[in-house]
Amino acid sequence: MDQKKHNGKKLTVSEGLKPMEQKKLNQTQLHKNFDTGQFDAGASKLKQLLWYFTEVFFFRSHIIPVSVILVFLLRIFGAKIGKEVRIKPGIHIKYPWKLIVGDYSWLADCYIENLDWVRIDSNCCISQRAVLITGNHNYKSSNFDLMTAPIVLEAGAWIGAAARVGPGVRLGSHSVLTMGSIATTNLEAYGIYQGNPASKVNVRKIS
Repeated sequence: MDQKKHNGKKLTVSEGLKPMEQKKLNQTQLHKNFDTGQFDAGASKLKQLLWYFTEVFFFRSHIIPVSVILVFLLRIFGAKIGKEVRIKPGIHIKYPWKLIVGDYSWLADCYIENLDWVRIDSNCCISQRAVLITGNHNYKSSNFDLMTAPIVLEAGAWIGAAARVGPGVRLGSHSVLTMGSIATTNLEAYGIYQGNPASKVNVRKIS
């Protein structure tokens, strides 16, 4: 490492800097057009623009309360959706072409920010105001680099109202994330999780 001398004492480069210069070494520098690295939206700019207006007018506006029509529109934009899936108006889906929904699942007016893939298996339920976030930022990087990881809901999983699921989380089969809880790590099958961060508080028993 490069060194300087100050009053006969050897200093590292960072120690020899003025306070203002030294402070900048431990700061983030945000930019409007930041480098997203290997991130790929998965669709052309035109397709993204068309989906933006489709979502605003037909989904977020609550103008169409019919699930069959909402499912039809999602499929047009590349979502893979099984049979008898229920989609409620008011839902936000960032990229439908990165969404897989299995048979008989219910999606209320939740918020799915799927920069990465979100896979929802059969018989899953995502309640109102729940949030699924697949993107994050590297807080150790001065450029605040984008990081993404997929979210998976295995069959029968339930995300309660206003609950939050972070990037890379897998909800095991028939697991439950209770209302308002925040999951940052995987949930075991049939486990009931509560709190922030969510921890296992019980076992789901289905009769």
